Amino acid sequence: MSLTRFVVPLLLAGCLCSAQQTHLPATTVAPPLHTVATTVVATPLQASVVCSGAFVTHRLDFTTGTRLREIGTYISNGAGVAANDLDNDGDLDLVFASVDGEGEILWNEGNLQFTSAPLDDRFARGVAIVDANADGWNDIVFTHRGLEGVTYWRNLGGAPRPTFARTPLPGVDHYAYAMAWGDVDGDGDLDLVTGSYGAELKQHGIDAPEDDPQAGVVLHLQGDDAWTAQTLDPHAETLSIAILDVTNDSQPEIWAANDFALDDRLWQRDGDVWHQIHPFAQTSYSTMTTEWGDIANDGRRALFTTDMNPYDISPRNLAAWMPVLNQLVPHNRADDVQVMANVLLIGDGRGGWQNQATARGVDATGWSWDARFGDLDQDGYLDLYIVNGMIAADLFGHLPNGELVEENQAYRNRGNGSFDRMPQWQLGATASGRGMIMADIDNDGDLDIVINNLRGFAQLYENQLCSGANLQVDLTWSGSQNIHAIGAQLALHTDKGILRRDVRASGGYLSGDPVRVHFGIPAEARLDRLEIEWPDGKVSLVDAPPRNNLLTVTR
Repeated sequence: MSLTRFVVPLLLAGCLCSAQQTHLPATTVAPPLHTVATTVVATPLQASVVCSGAFVTHRLDFTTGTRLREIGTYISNGAGVAANDLDNDGDLDLVFASVDGEGEILWNEGNLQFTSAPLDDRFARGVAIVDANADGWNDIVFTHRGLEGVTYWRNLGGAPRPTFARTPLPGVDHYAYAMAWGDVDGDGDLDLVTGSYGAELKQHGIDAPEDDPQAGVVLHLQGDDAWTAQTLDPHAETLSIAILDVTNDSQPEIWAANDFALDDRLWQRDGDVWHQIHPFAQTSYSTMTTEWGDIANDGRRALFTTDMNPYDISPRNLAAWMPVLNQLVPHNRADDVQVMANVLLIGDGRGGWQNQATARGVDATGWSWDARFGDLDQDGYLDLYIVNGMIAADLFGHLPNGELVEENQAYRNRGNGSFDRMPQWQLGATASGRGMIMADIDNDGDLDIVINNLRGFAQLYENQLCSGANLQVDLTWSGSQNIHAIGAQLALHTDKGILRRDVRASGGYLSGDPVRVHFGIPAEARLDRLEIEWPDGKVSLVDAPPRNNLLTVTR
């Protein structure tokens, strides 16, 4: 039984029409000029009764890379996965990108059952599910390998399944490997940032990508009839893009994470002008993913990036790595900020950032692609999961099938922002993961994990840890062009501390996060209030939100 089938009539009628749902009083906070009223509906989530103390692996009916006789650089980079509600039934559906065939929708039928539907979009890299035109139906967007850019599949609605139409985005015609969505200029609608991947463009005959007007890191601002494109940097080896407030100036910056010796790039907005900034003293060399979160519940955002650094330094494993590492060792400049390792940047409260990846136990996790923070054990602290592996005959020809086989890595937050490996969670797959998301796929309140593997079936990890409690939040901003309030900041005040999350639609490596926000909560914690800072800076407050519920908050 879906959640939204009950919630939507309640919001329209403005009355309590189901005993299973509760309208909660929504209050606001001072100053009055910055407050906004909301309607809140709470829908209980039924926790799983199966508690194995680990994650259970389910094979999903999707593969990418199996049509290729041989995988080499850069096909080896794989593709992503996205989760969001496509048919407005309250369940999170899945969309997979494929580097060698069609994309695919997996319609969520409940109870971890899915119906597969191919989507005629081929050779894709990244994928996001986002309501780009604010019509109340989430659309699908792909980036691609090679010379194709962004493709946009408009959700036309309909029952029992919506239909999709491939629709142009006028003005969005640049090469696109990575992307991110958000309201970067503060005008109320969603904008798009794309980045090309120069190394792959060279394989397609573009010898100097930086001289091609369709390449680079490009900001696409949404307008009434067309998108306006602005190239932020013609040089791009971009594997991940983040839109977030790095400088604490209450507006988002743009962070393009680059492969190889090309430094990561960050831009800050000053009016209508974007200028490059250099806030980080250290970054990863080949930055594959960007991720962030308040890992110590102290109000300081941590920024995490992945790179290539073996977690196993036994002679046998180093023998597998060394022929490749010898080719990839960076030639450091005197002013080089790059290190070939994961980087965990912690703000010092004065605008500076310190790399604490080694001190906190997450600097070496393998040939690492996507990474996500999420409270997997629901103790109130963000844990970390990282997917690993590499298949490339031209790099690892000395290994069977040209594959570096590594386990994915799960880390539990100790409660202070440092991490311990958790092999007992049974998340150590060796299926060569690439894109990955965390989301509550089975509507039992806790976070599950979905991975798009290369040359193997996609996997869903069902969370059966059965610890702690939870609160999930869906935001709806009626009448706004940013209908799901992407970029909103949420703070859950408890007697155990303040838990902070934000609303995203894209992130990590080539993958699309759901707009539904998850809070894990210690079982004994008291929930005092949920504070919502909307993208325009206005604030709403929900007093005493009930645990183990999905809150639908409508402005």
